[in-house]
Amino acid sequence: MKETKQAARLRAALIVQVLEELYPDAICSLDAGEDPWRLLVMARLSAQCTDERVNIVSQDLFAALPTPKAMADAPLEQIEGLIKSCGLYRGKAKSIRDASQILCEQYGGRVPDTMEDLLALPGVGRKIANLILGDVYGKGGIVADTHCMRICGRLGFYPADKKNPLLTEKVMEEIIPRQDQSAFCHRLVLFGRDVCTARSPKCEGCPLGEYCKYISDDNG
Repeated sequence: MKETKQAARLRAALIVQVLEELYPDAICSLDAGEDPWRLLVMARLSAQCTDERVNIVSQDLFAALPTPKAMADAPLEQIEGLIKSCGLYRGKAKSIRDASQILCEQYGGRVPDTMEDLLALPGVGRKIANLILGDVYGKGGIVADTHCMRICGRLGFYPADKKNPLLTEKVMEEIIPRQDQSAFCHRLVLFGRDVCTARSPKCEGCPLGEYCKYISDDNG
């Protein structure tokens, strides 16, 4: 029987509570120091790169180019050299420089606070925009990264074999209260690393086992 929206919200509320108990202090794993522009840059660098690597690379990057204006005025070759180990460095360098130029020219160096304006920045998609809206401006937003898509699919909120970022965002934003969305997504990252891994998830003894369709279907 298909789960009703009300039932999904109730189950989601229980999952939110368990994750909060497991990871009470969960925050974004990108160490941007509460700087919106740095978070934007680091989120762009994290594409197909680990957060740990981005945190390391960003230390030298922001030491050399500490402000949007400095990034906007820097030669592409300098930026490329500083971020090369993050991979896809040519495209990333151009997008973070171009985005910094737009921020300086149109927003006085400030990162905008609407989905529409954020999506207009080079290299910014809905995942980065929702991260900024949630972490910086407290507006919530489902950051549909690989952990979020995998785990929410396994939990049975949508067909696990039909997951995609937009579907995940649309479904989960309807059942997770806006004030819980950012923390929920950060906690899913930790849970995805610790328990619900992509390969060989630790289903036995899983703290979310009683709410999980993946486990119930496997045992059924």
